[in-house]
Amino acid sequence: MLNYQTISDNELAGLLKSGDRKAYTEIYNRYTWLLHIHAYKWMQDREEAKDIVHELFASLWTKRETLSFPENLSAYLYTAVRNRIFNVISHQKVESAYLSSLQQFIDEGTCVTDHLVREKQLAALIEKEVSALPPKMREVFELSRKSQLSHKEIAAQLDLSEQTVRKHVQHALKILRIKLGLIVFLFLISHY
Repeated sequence: MLNYQTISDNELAGLLKSGDRKAYTEIYNRYTWLLHIHAYKWMQDREEAKDIVHELFASLWTKRETLSFPENLSAYLYTAVRNRIFNVISHQKVESAYLSSLQQFIDEGTCVTDHLVREKQLAALIEKEVSALPPKMREVFELSRKSQLSHKEIAAQLDLSEQTVRKHVQHALKILRIKLGLIVFLFLISHY
């Protein structure tokens, strides 16, 4: 019987590549907290750090057969987390620059009528996609975005956990981002 807690990272990496779930679980147990701390130092946001680490481990399992680990598994994991952090930061800068330029356009009042028409069309499109969400997810999302309730308030109102509320909002945004595209999604985040 193999004691996974005592075997080396290199052996765990080899077992992971062959689809060994216990090896995957041991890697997760060894590194999840350390990687979370590392991500938090950069992001200063616990939920964002948790999401980054979660996505890394999900990817580690789904791509296990094609991954080539260097001699040091921990170095691989830290590098993968760092790359994900850089991607998130880069994406946030792009969003921020886009929203700034959009705000400048709005402030200048150029083509106000055209802008209002487009905004109404955009709002109708968003409304259509929101109404297509699963019922509970839609209800949570609308309470969050339209009623401006906090996750805690929504959880209390619907008798759900805050974690469930957060997941509903995240999944709704992900679905909408896929269906509506980046520009509409950015509008949704800032205006809806």
